[in-house]
Amino acid sequence: MSAKKSKEIKVSNLLDDRLINLSLEGENKKEVIAELVELIAKSRKLKNKKAFLKAVIERESLGSTGIGYGVAIPHAKSDAVSGLLLAFARKDAGIDFGALDGERTYLFFAFAAPKNEVGAHLKILSEISRLVKDKFIVELLKKAKNRKEILKIISHQESSPQK
Repeated sequence: MSAKKSKEIKVSNLLDDRLINLSLEGENKKEVIAELVELIAKSRKLKNKKAFLKAVIERESLGSTGIGYGVAIPHAKSDAVSGLLLAFARKDAGIDFGALDGERTYLFFAFAAPKNEVGAHLKILSEISRLVKDKFIVELLKKAKNRKEILKIISHQESSPQK
């Protein structure tokens, strides 16, 4: 078994501090998704903001990406993206994002991948899910004071040995 064949993908390696927003302004799901796409648009890897927004909305219509625990992972694969992109944002008051547990959503990991990307796309979704299943980490991310702290929390959690 050669699981190490492809380069290990880490959330902390994809997350750039320019793609972190700790004060989302959107008051509903649609506004927050638009704001997340604007955040992702700061990357040079997003070629068509409008097309990517449409892809995220279409993906969301299949079922909420609000996974619970105050976390959502809005994402899409699209030809509008030329590489893997990840943004992180927080809404301190939280919003109704249609999360699986019915609770408000505070933390958003917005993820973009090229349409032809398969393995890496699933791996990142899995890594984010694993990262936020720890309620302690979710609380740390909710309370972090700045972008650097967000990156440090995620990086530290990823480098900790798994139980």
